[in-house]
Amino acid sequence: MTTIDSSVRADLTRGGRLIAALNHGNTVLVQRDSANGEPRGVAPDLARELASRLAVELEFVHFDSARKVFETVDAGIWDVAFLAIDPLRAAGISFTAPYVIIEGSYLVPDDSPLRTIEDVDRAGVRVAAGRGTAYDLYLTRELKQAQLVRAPNSADALELFVEQGLEAAAGVRQPLVAFAASHPGLRVIEGSFTKIEQAMGTALARAAGAAYLGVFIEEMKATGFIAAALRASNQHDAVVAAPASAR
Repeated sequence: MTTIDSSVRADLTRGGRLIAALNHGNTVLVQRDSANGEPRGVAPDLARELASRLAVELEFVHFDSARKVFETVDAGIWDVAFLAIDPLRAAGISFTAPYVIIEGSYLVPDDSPLRTIEDVDRAGVRVAAGRGTAYDLYLTRELKQAQLVRAPNSADALELFVEQGLEAAAGVRQPLVAFAASHPGLRVIEGSFTKIEQAMGTALARAAGAAYLGVFIEEMKATGFIAAALRASNQHDAVVAAPASAR
């Protein structure tokens, strides 16, 4: 285990606490325990392990979207967060290398003529998306003809897709598959429009803390901690990212 310098504790903690932001809009990373409501999943597990190593108490702050996590980075209400890497977010957050890779795909009606990822980007296609999500930021840059119709978060985007009869909904594959399973007449298109790289991050000004988080995440990947956390939370389709040295 890496020795933790006092400058790291100063960067990542306050008053003997580590405050970690959780985005409940990404169910691959965060779930709620059905028995007691406690956060579970790879992101809460990483936060608990980090707090243990820092020898401080852990506090969670809860958000329903990645956009809201990012929008509060300058407010200083959290010390670490779990977000997808994106150039826009990197203007305010220092990210580790990714620890988990997930896919962005599309949900469509069963009888939709949209059969492939490439079919979606055409005139007249409206795509529901959670505002400020990693896939929204990506599609904003990449879609040339299809129109994005944004909802406050990923869950609301799926409801918007159904209520307004939109041609497609964008999102993380696993929640799309779960939604389709509970809503007959829908299917998820095979393949992905992007690989979403999930990372830990902290505010740019926290250089010592950011450096330690980078080392921490590489150890968590190498020891199998992240793989075990994904299995324990039944996220078998999520992929542990390669070591940073292999990127």
